Amino acid sequence: MSRVRMIHHINIQITDRERTKEWYEKVLGAEFLDRGPALNKRQLQLRIGTGEIHTSDVSEFIVVPSVHFAIEVEDWEGTLEHMDAMGVDCSRSAGGAFTGTGGDDPKQGKREDTNEHYTYINDPDGNIIELVYHPLGLEDSQGKNLDLTSDLQNVRWTQIPGFVETAYKGEPVQSA
Repeated sequence: MSRVRMIHHINIQITDRERTKEWYEKVLGAEFLDRGPALNKRQLQLRIGTGEIHTSDVSEFIVVPSVHFAIEVEDWEGTLEHMDAMGVDCSRSAGGAFTGTGGDDPKQGKREDTNEHYTYINDPDGNIIELVYHPLGLEDSQGKNLDLTSDLQNVRWTQIPGFVETAYKGEPVQSA
């Protein structure tokens, strides 16, 4: 059996694309992925770190208790300051959806096994997002420290050359 290499994307339900796009860009530094008019019409796609968020438009948000996704941040204190400046509430227990561990600060906690710092926030539709920071870092199976992939422009999946430009012209796209 082939091993899974990474999570490619998560999908969340949203009720307002523009509001969601702006919030993820301003609060979490997401980048809009222009996939051409047909794909853009089907769903909003954003890059966040080295992963992607895809969306499903819904007229009414369906609350699913305790469902969330987590993202690693590079500067814990800076992230908390940014959340505060953006008016985004942080919670150690996701508003009661989880049992907060690692201290008694209602806004954040630390996990006992990795010293991971964590807090939960909500996007405009109420999707729960866990922000995590691992001060001890990442290691491979041999215990050797590893760096996370980072790039000022961020990594991205290779796209068929000229796909987006051709799609906007309404011309057929040649496959690679």
